[in-house]
Amino acid sequence: MSIEQEVEILRNIPLFANVEPAKLKLMAFASERMMFKPGQVLCSQGDPGDSAFILIDGKANVEVDTPEGPLTVATMERNDIIGEIAILCDVPRTATVIAESDLVTLKVTKDLFFRMVTDFPEMGVEVMRVLAHRLEATTAQLMAARAGNA
Repeated sequence: MSIEQEVEILRNIPLFANVEPAKLKLMAFASERMMFKPGQVLCSQGDPGDSAFILIDGKANVEVDTPEGPLTVATMERNDIIGEIAILCDVPRTATVIAESDLVTLKVTKDLFFRMVTDFPEMGVEVMRVLAHRLEATTAQLMAARAGNA
């Protein structure tokens, strides 16, 4: 896949929709393309968060460790971003991410991610929207789990 194709894919991700093509080209060039087979781990809960992954193609499951064993809390697909919490908050990974299918990603380092957010404040707003949506979904799941245990 060419840099131009990666730029086009990035433009279709809401997080990067308002970023000018020249900056997306830089991001695509500076990012590492990584491929995973089903069952391969992208990152593990508790590991240091040094990068985020943009899913270009395929699906990945997000799992958290529980006393009863791993629990799948989300399935991520094309155009989703994974791992931004760990790099934004400078905390260990909050979940393990496992490829469900053949998976193509762009690995974006913490430095590059912060440079992009600094250069494009609208990207920071979109990151907040993504995180707020995930928080709302997690809250709903917790409430449903509590209701089921009552």
